[in-house]
Formats: sequence, C-alpha cells, structure tokens
Amino acid sequence: PNPSDYGVAEMDGERIKLKKGQSVYIAFNKPKGVTSTTDPKDRSNIIYFINHPKRIFPIGRLDKDSEGLILLTNDGDIVNKILRAGNEHEKEYVVTTTSKLASDFVEHMSGGVDIGDYITKPCKVEKIDDRTFRITLQEGKKHQIRRMVDAQKNGVDTLTRVRIMNIELGSLVEGALREIKGGELGTLLKSLGL
Repeated sequence: PNPSDYGVAEMDGERIKLKKGQSVYIAFNKPKGVTSTTDPKDRSNIIYFINHPKRIFPIGRLDKDSEGLILLTNDGDIVNKILRAGNEHEKEYVVTTTSKLASDFVEHMSGGVDIGDYITKPCKVEKIDDRTFRITLQEGKKHQIRRMVDAQKNGVDTLTRVRIMNIELGSLVEGALREIKGGELGTLLKSLGL
C-alpha cells in the first residue's frame, strides 16, 4: 500500500493508521453517564455504547456528567486538526444552574473567569431564563464551564453541548447518532483546511 493513502492519529499514545476513502463522520448525542474514552476497561465508554461496526473514536471529550454533541470518526486527519487547533473552534453549550443566576452573572462569565489555575478567555454568554444560559467557548479546559459557574457561587444542574463548529445537535435524541455528510461535512472539512 502507498503510505500517502493513510492518515495517522494518536490515541492513548499509540499511533493509528487509517485508510482514507473509508472515513465515517458521526454526530452523537451523548447521554449523561457515558464516558468519552475508548478504554476497554471502562464498560460505560462511548465505543461500547454506540457499538459501531467501524473502529471509530471520539474527537475530544465531554465529561461523564455532561450530555450532548460529540463527534466521532475514523479519520485521523480531522482528529489531529481539531485537537491541535482546539482553541480556535467554537463549541456551544446550554447550561442549567442549581440556583438563580445573579444579575451580573452574564457580565462576569463573559469577561474571563479566574478558575484557580487559569483565567478563561472572554466568551459569549446569553441568559435564557432565571437558571439557564447559553455559552460559546473557543477553548476547552478540563471541567471549564463547571469551574466558571462555581466561581460565580453557583452550581451546574445540567450541561449540554449543542454545537461544535458548524455541526449542531438539533433534534437528535439522547443516545442517537447521525452521519455527517454532504454540505455539512464539506463546511466542516473546509474550515479545518482539509
């Protein structure tokens, strides 16, 4: 085989070669409790849950206690591009808090928040109701949104990712997946320079 026919990705420190031309791109509505790992020892992992016939893996992570959109693929090129430039791509979430939002909540959340070891970049925050807001980030520190909400003396009840770049969760029901194809896939690949 011609080496240029293969993409290369790393998963858990191991290089994976993927044959081009057989790529699959999936949008999945991850339920709470499913982990976004491929670790076979973790029986609650996303790969067991989906049980896809092709060897796919998640692009990035979504906390076990969070739900919503996660992308999966067998295309190493797209994984490397998204993860390498992870702080340049928009990810949008809808968050319900455990108590009422303070009157200055949106202002504090959008201006950059000290989460202990890091000050978050300014981001777009929109209040939906007394306990719910929409946030759009271009970065993804571990438990970032939960830590940002904690810094506002509040807590997270539910956290749902509704969009990654141009891919939207839309009406995809919890636990379901759909293939990303056509113009939607074209826009995604073009924005990644692929």
